[in-house]
Amino acid sequence: MAIEKPSHIGHRSRIKKRFRQGGLAQFLDHEVLEMLLTYAIPRRDVKPVAWELIKKYGSLSRALDAKPEELTGINGLGEEAATFISFIRALMRRYFLDELKQRQTIRSPEDVVHFCRASLEGERDESFEVLYLTTRNTVIEAERISTGTIDRATVSPRKVVENALKARAAGLIFIHNHPSGNPSPSKEDVTLTTEITRAAQSLGISVHDHIIVGKGNYYSFRANGLIKKENE
Repeated sequence: MAIEKPSHIGHRSRIKKRFRQGGLAQFLDHEVLEMLLTYAIPRRDVKPVAWELIKKYGSLSRALDAKPEELTGINGLGEEAATFISFIRALMRRYFLDELKQRQTIRSPEDVVHFCRASLEGERDESFEVLYLTTRNTVIEAERISTGTIDRATVSPRKVVENALKARAAGLIFIHNHPSGNPSPSKEDVTLTTEITRAAQSLGISVHDHIIVGKGNYYSFRANGLIKKENE
């Protein structure tokens, strides 16, 4: 007598076949999570877990932004699966940083915004990162300088400049996020940018931009006239 396979086994095969044939364009958020979880949770029906993630976080992006310690609180999600989901989010950041490094030059905020959003959008605490650039405006590396509370990241201008010298950077782009979702700069943001810019320029290091990431949007100091080219 043949043993009937659990229905979720066939579902796993079908959802992977759908992806191979048409990508993710026709997938709903919970279906994307289902497919993701098939690689992290063996021999189980992962559809209820995917729905639970959507129910708790409201969207695919917010589920991917969740911390591993939060994810393990979801019924059916163990440490390995939570780590795998967090890995996907980190992989997105690494992908866009690698893409940045391969660009011949950085010319505008649009050249770096995908990395900025992949790195910081969705973060619940305010963080500050720096992109180090060569004299030809190619990317050397990205570094997270500070992570603070929900609305404040403490940044030392001296530390930024010291790290820039260690990286042998000729130029800098600052990146930070506003967990509130509104990317408009505060007075403190403007003051900090001015202080770091002065310290950097005194050592011959240019500051090209400061990009603040919100929810689905961003603010560029350069595009809005708050940072000007040194010859302007």
